[in-house]
Amino acid sequence: MASTERQLKIKLVHSAVASVKEDQTRTCRALGLRKIGDCVVQPDNPSIRGMIFKVKHLVDVEEN
Repeated sequence: MASTERQLKIKLVHSAVASVKEDQTRTCRALGLRKIGDCVVQPDNPSIRGMIFKVKHLVDVEEN
């Protein structure tokens, strides 16, 4: 990856198992988030942004 590419730090802050739809749980897992408190760094692109939008109530996002 080039150093000029923007990246997003995504942290799971709410449970993706209880009281959410199965597709939201799968979206969290596809982002690399398994447990509350897990953090991942993903590239800032439209597909990742769409996944974040789908689970925006479960995650905190920080731009790097």
